[in-house]
Amino acid sequence: MEEGSNKKRSFTVPEPALRRMPCYLAYLKIASRKGEKYISSTNIAGDMGVDPTQVTKDLSYTGISGKTRVGYEVEPLIDALEDFLGFRKVDNAFLFGAGSLGRALLHDHGLKQYGLNVVKAFDIDPAVVGREIVGVPIHHIDDFKLMREEGVEIGILTVPTESAQQVSNLMVEGGIRAIWNFTPVRIKTPDDVVVQNTSLYAHLAVMFNRLYEIKQEKKF
Repeated sequence: MEEGSNKKRSFTVPEPALRRMPCYLAYLKIASRKGEKYISSTNIAGDMGVDPTQVTKDLSYTGISGKTRVGYEVEPLIDALEDFLGFRKVDNAFLFGAGSLGRALLHDHGLKQYGLNVVKAFDIDPAVVGREIVGVPIHHIDDFKLMREEGVEIGILTVPTESAQQVSNLMVEGGIRAIWNFTPVRIKTPDDVVVQNTSLYAHLAVMFNRLYEIKQEKKF
């Protein structure tokens, strides 16, 4: 794959590598702002707690390779990562659930910088339906079926737990083909629908558990 190209991949990138790549990108952007022109996989690995060979392997998926004794050229690597991850192309999305979490996501301007533009939101609460939040109109969920012709294929799910499966069914019926699921429910969808689960509570549980372990270790 050529640098900065959009050629179709003939392989599947391991999910752990995809999860690390945005972290590399954020790291490189900080390095760029500091005026660094080149950076080595050893530097990246040391600062991020990743094995240098793993960094090299992960970055190789972009088609970019480092130079001996010099490392990677920062700006071309940033471009390659943004292109590879799809952050340069902006995709429109619908938000389902304009509660506290949904509203927080609407206020997150970083989403658009990473290629996701929320154009409409849906809810059933009369207190928010008919309003706009940071320029995004909030519609009643019943109106979603009228907007299928807009061609939006990405949906963000932030509804209450008890409504997650029902709303996800509605999303799929309305043409949504990728769901970013922020509920703790593991929703069921057809095989051709992509679901990315992001459970805040699961990560919170891990944090609490690790904190407890550290406290226990210090007692001995």
